[in-house]
Amino acid sequence: MRLGRLFWKFFFAFWLALLLAGAGVGAAMWLHHQGEIERLRLERDPALAGGPRAATLVSAAAAVLSHGGVQSLRGLLADLPQERGGPLLVIDTEGRDLLGRPVAPETVLAARAGADSGDPWQSVRRVTSPDGVSYLLFLPASGESPRRFGARGGPGLPFERRGPPGPDPLVPVVIGLIASIVFSLLLAWHLSKPIRHLRWALGAVASGKLETRVRPLMAGRRDEISDLGQDFDRMAQHLQSLIGAQRRLLHDVSHELRSPLARLQAAIGLVRQDPARLEASLDRIEREAVRLDELVGQLLTIARLDAGVRDAREECIDLVDLAAAIADDARFEAQAQGRELSFEGVGDAALVVRGELIQRAFENVIRNGVKYTGEGSTVEAWAGAEAGRFVLRVADRGPGVPEADLEAIFEPFYRGLNGQATSGFGLGLAIAKRAVVAHGGHILAANRVGGGLVVEIRLPLAADSLRKG
Repeated sequence: MRLGRLFWKFFFAFWLALLLAGAGVGAAMWLHHQGEIERLRLERDPALAGGPRAATLVSAAAAVLSHGGVQSLRGLLADLPQERGGPLLVIDTEGRDLLGRPVAPETVLAARAGADSGDPWQSVRRVTSPDGVSYLLFLPASGESPRRFGARGGPGLPFERRGPPGPDPLVPVVIGLIASIVFSLLLAWHLSKPIRHLRWALGAVASGKLETRVRPLMAGRRDEISDLGQDFDRMAQHLQSLIGAQRRLLHDVSHELRSPLARLQAAIGLVRQDPARLEASLDRIEREAVRLDELVGQLLTIARLDAGVRDAREECIDLVDLAAAIADDARFEAQAQGRELSFEGVGDAALVVRGELIQRAFENVIRNGVKYTGEGSTVEAWAGAEAGRFVLRVADRGPGVPEADLEAIFEPFYRGLNGQATSGFGLGLAIAKRAVVAHGGHILAANRVGGGLVVEIRLPLAADSLRKG
């Protein structure tokens, strides 16, 4: 798979960040190291020898001076062999050596500082002779003694290397660079991989593969990119549902149009075969034309509602009175079919609405209950205000709806299991839902205990509840 520009942007960003962080830490450590070296250099000058051997020699000379005096110390100094660490120096308060040997002023200053430091490895002692004169005894360092451990010397500066030479300092630098490159590559790959999955999925959806999902490809991720994948899957699912509904709608419309057109053609054929049947055939043609007009009108209503077209006049209507009037008309139809319809209206609920749409929504819900309720049963309708909302509740005693189809009954051309035995196009509840939603409300259905269906419309009574198209 070709690595895109986003991958390389991630890689170089992470690598640069690692290099800058490493350089910053390295610079801080180097500065700290240099500061420690400078501090130790000031505290412990390398001009002085150190270690147990030098300390022992200085201690012995100090004992001779304090007990035997200056002359005894002179004899000791004359008998001492030339030390590898340099001659033992005895400096008075004036900075002169006891034997008259030349001593650099900086060496004397270093010895005095060492005597005051209290370092046990420092070969410096301040001693007072029996005649009351103060002397400074120390062993100066050669170029080797204070910087190494060994049989003849003491420890040098803590930061100085001991033993065989270490590895080339470039080795850890190269290892660090390689490690940073590998880490940056892996991190860039980890971050860009789900984005490549999303790009592939977008291309698949664009080519018509609406069943494409990316969440299975991001298993184990728990981050914002994974959330983006879930959002993409929801979008793809919604698109698949919309396209599927559109295809089903086209199929259903074609089917609904085919039946009346076929009957029209049959009636025309009968007239041509038997002109004596002209009157009956014209009546049949008129009925089918009216049916076609009704179907086209309902389809146009659904299309306008889906598109948000506002072509209905807004007016202030008491919704309880409107529901009561529709229930009175539907009661006559119910009684003609051996059914009853009872209505109870509570209070009033005036609201500015698109009257034609709300009337069709109420009428479709109430007549739908009358159509499906059992013979000899009663449809119960109730309208009123509840918790700041207008509610129209219609309960029948029909066969009900499978639980899985309680949402589907509001889709166009739904007829359920008994759809073949009923008239109509299956568009009534679909129009009702879209009309209610256009007014900021919602409609729902639930099966009744003991059989039947309850359909409930809820509309907000707030003044701004009407949606703008």
